[in-house]
Amino acid sequence: MFLAPYFSTSQHQFQFTRQQASHFAKRIAGDFNPIHDEDNKRFCVPGDLLFAVLLKKEGISQRMSFNFSGMVNANTALKIEKKNDKESAVIDENGKEYLHMRREGEMTQNQELIQHLVTSYVQFSGMNFPYILVPLMQKEQVMINCERPLVIYESMDIDLEHLDLSRPEVELADTTFDVEGKRGAVELNFQFKNEGQLVGKGVKRMVVSGLRPYNQSSIDALIQKLDDHKTRFMAQFAPEVA
Repeated sequence: MFLAPYFSTSQHQFQFTRQQASHFAKRIAGDFNPIHDEDNKRFCVPGDLLFAVLLKKEGISQRMSFNFSGMVNANTALKIEKKNDKESAVIDENGKEYLHMRREGEMTQNQELIQHLVTSYVQFSGMNFPYILVPLMQKEQVMINCERPLVIYESMDIDLEHLDLSRPEVELADTTFDVEGKRGAVELNFQFKNEGQLVGKGVKRMVVSGLRPYNQSSIDALIQKLDDHKTRFMAQFAPEVA
């Protein structure tokens, strides 16, 4: 499956190297958040990678709710704990929980469908900054700390009408940004379409902190820095010209 290069398994456990997690963020999700850079001192595994591996192992259900409760470091041994028929969690060897999933409705282990849904969702999720968040910050005239940008992935819900799907695609539907002082709550409402037909919806919730007055030049510099980083990284994988 397409996730094979991005995690390692041993018995009932799995883990991520810095390179695996960083390459998933950049090559699959298009996410160039510096916190996922291999050499970043504050490095953490992307929440979308935890989500992807959990669905690969547990399958897709019509209705799923995900709650993220901690940042995963590289080489942390993880496993999936089944709490009951409707709930599972990604935990470490000490029982610390990082991702909790609750599910209802029909379920499928169709790996091709899982690949399409995961890929479409994480590519949408990876566009959050700058394409979605910057216009929201500009509207509210606040911004994150451009020197140490940090957006916390809090939770996500998915509600599918049915699972008779071929290539579900995720599209942004609506956004909200509630600001209280230096803290803000972002909600991204999205929808699933399959062959042009609306087949489901969802919402992703994030928390931003350390907000400050909006400064366009600082935002422009951050976006340019990320664009330059993306160009350098993707150049490693460009086909050689004979």
